[in-house]
Amino acid sequence: MKLPQTFFLNSNVVAIARKMLGKILFTKIDNQITGGIIVETEAYSYKEKGCHAYKGMTKRNEVMFREGGIAYVYLCYGVHEMFNVVTNKKGKADAVLVRALEPLVGIEQMMKRVNAKTERKIASGPGKLTKALGIDRRCNGKEMNSVEIWIEDKNLKFKNRDIGCSPRIGIDYAGDDAWLPWRFTISNINDYKFKIQNL
Repeated sequence: MKLPQTFFLNSNVVAIARKMLGKILFTKIDNQITGGIIVETEAYSYKEKGCHAYKGMTKRNEVMFREGGIAYVYLCYGVHEMFNVVTNKKGKADAVLVRALEPLVGIEQMMKRVNAKTERKIASGPGKLTKALGIDRRCNGKEMNSVEIWIEDKNLKFKNRDIGCSPRIGIDYAGDDAWLPWRFTISNINDYKFKIQNL
């Protein structure tokens, strides 16, 4: 079942980032369905310096100020497309960056897109993830229950001991806010292979 827009309208972006772990992110690009289990996320709030929206609306971040439940895709370092899901109500520019996936569907297509010979680590970082799933800035502003991109809840459960919480990556410019423990990860993913294969 696709996550409803209401899932993303919660005012607590940190809670959403944690709840997104274990959900399945899908894309249908060029008539090819690809997807995987979300295993790493980061929360960003317009109230803190790590967020693109901290200093207000720009042409780049305008999508973040819309109502939650849409994709925010931006170019990082002029090279990597980065995929986020906008959360909260209109004008409250929060978002969750999806940093890594465990490939699940369309793995051969994902391997072709990233020019990999094996599926190992083909979606292990935010730049790899978008390339593997065919996500680019054409997805910017797309609703997260659209034909092209969506997230499903398959009721996959993980033990609390396998969910990590730590500071976000690559935002030293944010000062003290860089130390906020807003990065969430699932470890020991191989321990859940049986459940994953039977989704």
